[in-house]
Amino acid sequence: MNSVPLFPLHTVLFPDGVLPLRIFEARYMDMVRDCMQRDAPFGVCLITSGAEVGSAARTESVGCLARIVAWDMEQLGLLHIRTLGGQRFRVRNARTQADQLLVADIDLIEPDVDSALDPEHEPCAALLGRVIDDVRAQLAEKRRMGLAEGEVLGSLPFAEPFRFDSSVWVGNRLCEILPVPLKAKQKLMELEDAHTRLAIITQYLKQHAVLK
Repeated sequence: MNSVPLFPLHTVLFPDGVLPLRIFEARYMDMVRDCMQRDAPFGVCLITSGAEVGSAARTESVGCLARIVAWDMEQLGLLHIRTLGGQRFRVRNARTQADQLLVADIDLIEPDVDSALDPEHEPCAALLGRVIDDVRAQLAEKRRMGLAEGEVLGSLPFAEPFRFDSSVWVGNRLCEILPVPLKAKQKLMELEDAHTRLAIITQYLKQHAVLK
């Protein structure tokens, strides 16, 4: 893979993470159509300066590929897509097209080496399981009351299968929901060791009395 279109966002996408998006700008409509036609991903990078709409923003140099797994257009000019995080990448150089779409030459980053959870990190998996149960209950209640969004945007925030025995999967999913600044999430995403990531998360959760 030599180059990909970039979608600068005020969010950090992790591998295997779910990212629903509403697309309405012409440049991103064209980008999504092209990606779907070629069955190709686009890149998501955290914005460092600028905005998600309008002129091209500046971004972090490390991002994550996003693959479109579902889409829906309930009204003309507004496209809902659901994406799944793929491999991380590092931007070698980026260029701005006439329509303000960023396109970057990238180098893929090797996936983290996965392994079973260390015993001290097992409470993190248990916490994540409780979060998923709570979200499921909330979604069920919203659907019962007719308040849930469509299936593209209103599904669970994590993609199955749930891998509670995976140090990479548990760490990445907890990073997505931690109430920490985006810069901190970016640093956690860039780490290339799953156990180090989980150790940092565990320390944070203990400091905030979420874990004992």
